[in-house]
Amino acid sequence: MNNHSNTMPPTPLTDEERAVYEWQMWVPDFGESGQEKLKNASVMVSRVGGVGSVVAYELAAAGVGKLVLAHAGNIKPSDLNRQLLMTHDCLGKPRIDSIKRRLLDLNPRLEIVAVGENVSESNAAGLVEQCDLIVDCAPLFPERFAMNRQAVLQNKPLVECAMYELEAHITTVVPGKSPCLQCIWPENPPTWKRQFPVFGAVSGTVACMGAIEAIKLISNIGDPLTGRLVRMDLRDMDFKTMKVTRRKDCPVCGSMGEKS
Repeated sequence: MNNHSNTMPPTPLTDEERAVYEWQMWVPDFGESGQEKLKNASVMVSRVGGVGSVVAYELAAAGVGKLVLAHAGNIKPSDLNRQLLMTHDCLGKPRIDSIKRRLLDLNPRLEIVAVGENVSESNAAGLVEQCDLIVDCAPLFPERFAMNRQAVLQNKPLVECAMYELEAHITTVVPGKSPCLQCIWPENPPTWKRQFPVFGAVSGTVACMGAIEAIKLISNIGDPLTGRLVRMDLRDMDFKTMKVTRRKDCPVCGSMGEKS
């Protein structure tokens, strides 16, 4: 993946960073070069709730250099069963403030662009411009469609994560190489609601998968989920991987030619 920040020479690792990330640099085909790619990468996460909190925390722990985070509203008691960057002592205070504080407690080297808004058609372009890659953790399809559209327009990979009850799914969109979100879900499902049954352990499961997909794309290791959708039912521990294809009539990516 070509990092957004690659217009400038990459910043090498410090001795402190080598010490922190030593064990993951032992991963075959990752090494110090992979860690340097993470340091020089920027990732957008929207929203930073049940799924996004864990995505952001894992990426901060892994050494991604910059996170662009979008999440509106104040912390409510019902957030605390799954939104792991929110804390009881901050009830009633802005979620984005707690998110930023907790991430910097873990990784003080991290650059954070903290936006106290949810993604919309009006701000999606500006948010996506600031990152190399997007991890979509938003619960509502208008937000997801806005990010997907900008990902395609700006040629940025997008890791798409979602869950409901004990089920979850994940896929990766690489513009010109894979289906986009609207190829798979052409329209906003009319039955989809903002509030739904959720265990934090389920949102955390798909979040960890989303974080490793982002790490793979940035460091160019492994095989990302382009053209594949993983559906999991954790009630039965049933995992299925399905092929998904681009729609030529897709209003977002249908006019794009296949890239080699």
